[in-house]
Amino acid sequence: MKGINMTNAQMELGFGTEPPVRPASRRQLRLERAAWWFGQMRRAVDRAMDWRPTPVGPPQQTWLPGTHREVRV
Repeated sequence: MKGINMTNAQMELGFGTEPPVRPASRRQLRLERAAWWFGQMRRAVDRAMDWRPTPVGPPQQTWLPGTHREVRV
């Protein structure tokens, strides 16, 4: 068995020949999040169901307890 080579230097691993990706600016990230959000809302609206309005009920007059007073002139 041969000896073990040890080094204190940091190793660099490459993932291909593509140049490093520059992080997007805050403005760009905010625009991307807004575009995603509005896309989600558009999809929700497109998938929404049409509802028939509920029929209007007959008019009712109700009395609240303690509000009936006699008017004196």
